[in-house]
Amino acid sequence: MAVGKKTARTQEERSAETLARIRQATIEVLYKKGFSRTSTVEIAAVAGLSRGAMTHHFSSKEDILIDAIASMLDEVNEKLFAFAEEFARRGGSTDEIVDYIWQFMSDRLFYVTMEYLPETRHNADFKARLVPVVKRFHAGLDAIWSALARQKGAPEDHTRLVMNTTMCVVRGMIAQTILRDDQGYYAQMLTFWKSEVRRLFPSPDKPASEPQLNVTSANGALS
Repeated sequence: MAVGKKTARTQEERSAETLARIRQATIEVLYKKGFSRTSTVEIAAVAGLSRGAMTHHFSSKEDILIDAIASMLDEVNEKLFAFAEEFARRGGSTDEIVDYIWQFMSDRLFYVTMEYLPETRHNADFKARLVPVVKRFHAGLDAIWSALARQKGAPEDHTRLVMNTTMCVVRGMIAQTILRDDQGYYAQMLTFWKSEVRRLFPSPDKPASEPQLNVTSANGALS
């Protein structure tokens, strides 16, 4: 029996592989070096590509960054949708949602965001190109909030308020990890916030009331 020949990759497949390497390298350099130290030369070196291969796909550093950030957020969205579908199918607790938010935000996402976000304050074109990318990412978050609302029998507006507040709480906590490495400190706050989230959702036989966030307690715990 003759051994079959390995099918040659098409130009489209080779191009897709090159783009994937560039995107992965860009996020890695952003994460490890920071925005100001990210250069096309560094990205090409990490990706194992020539400058020519880079310029064939992108004409500027900004183009590379926008594409890589969009790809990173799309990947997070895919995982969010999968989690939301599985959560809605089997049912779950609000504690799981809080833990999942902490996990996916602390896995490079927040730190990479902290590198490129300041640039949007001073670069109007960069900001304009990132806005639709971030809106698409937020649509992915809405998938989880909708699944949670259906399971808890809560209004979607109420659910979005509670969970978007959770995103802000978690974001602030992760920002602190840069200068404070104290797992017990964050675990205590997560436990507290999980109890607040549980309190803000109705029991199955009771309609949701207007959320009353304990701002003083939350601020005290996060200071």
